[in-house]
Amino acid sequence: MAIRMILTYPDYAQPLRYPCAPVPEINDRVQQLVLDLKDTLSGHTDGIGLAAPQINFSQRVVIVRFDIGNGERRKFGPPIALINPTILEAKDERRDYDGCLSFPNLFGETVRPHYLRVSGLDEEGNHFERVFEGFDAVTVHHEIDHLDGVLFIDRIENKQDLYRVIKNKAGELVRVPIESEKR
Repeated sequence: MAIRMILTYPDYAQPLRYPCAPVPEINDRVQQLVLDLKDTLSGHTDGIGLAAPQINFSQRVVIVRFDIGNGERRKFGPPIALINPTILEAKDERRDYDGCLSFPNLFGETVRPHYLRVSGLDEEGNHFERVFEGFDAVTVHHEIDHLDGVLFIDRIENKQDLYRVIKNKAGELVRVPIESEKR
């Protein structure tokens, strides 16, 4: 098991902003990278996706845990690798929740497609073309952004859309806008 450190912003802004190189072939190093991503994500129960640049590898590899819940409550399955993912079609853009392991306890509302058609390779090197919808599409889009050096904060339209989640005096989770922290 190889749990890697997740690079955080702003300390590691440069590697997080650098566009990643395509994976030329599926070999032992790429398969180890996939395992490292899975192990690292498993160590962060609040995460549902992770991209190679977040653990300081500039390769076009992401892993994503897809929603297998019944619609009322989200439940996420095991992580699936997407290698050299390419967006073929994106539509149905809407505002939705966004967060990132590289921005601990920072969340926001971003506009992302809720329908994606993506091609790429799985971890065995098999070509796939797949449609992702709803929050799964949001998650895949977020992770592919990482491969292009785009961070979720780049998609925040207003600073008022950024917030932290804390427990109030009653023990309930509440959103606290970042702007109110400065006061």
